[in-house]
Amino acid sequence: MTDTLAFPLFPHRHLLGIKSLSPADIEMLLDRADAAVAVSRQPEKKLATLRGRTQINLFYEASTRTQSSFELAGKRMGADVMNMSVASSSTKKGETLLDTAATLNAMRPDILVIRHSAAGAAALLAQKVGCSVVNAGDGAHEHPTQALLDALTIRRAKGRLAGLTVAICGDILHSRVARSNIILLNALGARVRVVAPSTLLPAGVEQMGVEPFTTMEDGLKGADVVMMLRLQRERMAGSFVPSVREYFRFFGLDSQKLKAAKKDALVMHPGPMNRGVEIASEVADGPQSVIQEQVEMGVAVRMAVMEALLDPRRNAGGVA
Repeated sequence: MTDTLAFPLFPHRHLLGIKSLSPADIEMLLDRADAAVAVSRQPEKKLATLRGRTQINLFYEASTRTQSSFELAGKRMGADVMNMSVASSSTKKGETLLDTAATLNAMRPDILVIRHSAAGAAALLAQKVGCSVVNAGDGAHEHPTQALLDALTIRRAKGRLAGLTVAICGDILHSRVARSNIILLNALGARVRVVAPSTLLPAGVEQMGVEPFTTMEDGLKGADVVMMLRLQRERMAGSFVPSVREYFRFFGLDSQKLKAAKKDALVMHPGPMNRGVEIASEVADGPQSVIQEQVEMGVAVRMAVMEALLDPRRNAGGVA
């Protein structure tokens, strides 16, 4: 990875969401992540950048993919990494998030990565600890590193984000991935569409700077990128879709529906995929799919984020 001093100092102590970042902040994190990709492709992947630093992954929701990505990123940067599966331990004994924050703060970590089912949990934690906090997903609010890795995947494949038409399809209502992506893509000049049944579109979604569509044919027409979302049945309190079979028929991405997009359109999915629900295997494993690239970019982005937040210049009179 290139010398951290080659990049501007990241002007934030935490990464709680995309909304607080400027376009320049986003581009700088993507540039850092580009450098991290090269490190991950070397035979010798271990760096000393964060040697002596402690990273705690605090996951209140199960997430094999995101947690393992953060763990691998920290270890590649040389950090000491501790995983806490809080969902199966202290919370069952009645311990609150603030109790856990106080306990962890006493351990003097340098960075805390948190995933929680409640929106705002990461911001609350950031107020109570003396280290940097990274939001790995809070309720239906934001998932900033997912949006960054999606942007990096698109930028590396297309060379830019500005001017591209990106169709985000599926469960927009419950998706923190959709929210973070909409904010980021708009900030970098992409044209964003959302495609979903009316029951899965938030009220007033146009105010987020997107064009809403309720048919895949119209929403995918001429799109440069088709980003599918997981149908989040665990967050659904009522019946939002008639059945999984009906959902796939009208809103699942198959090769026929994909023809409406540009011939070189990218196919994306944040995972885990429900094959035959949101996406057909022929498309998920097809030549336009960059789903595996997204996984690789996830490690690079998380390396870049931790390097930026733990920049040594911060302790030498830099940003507080």
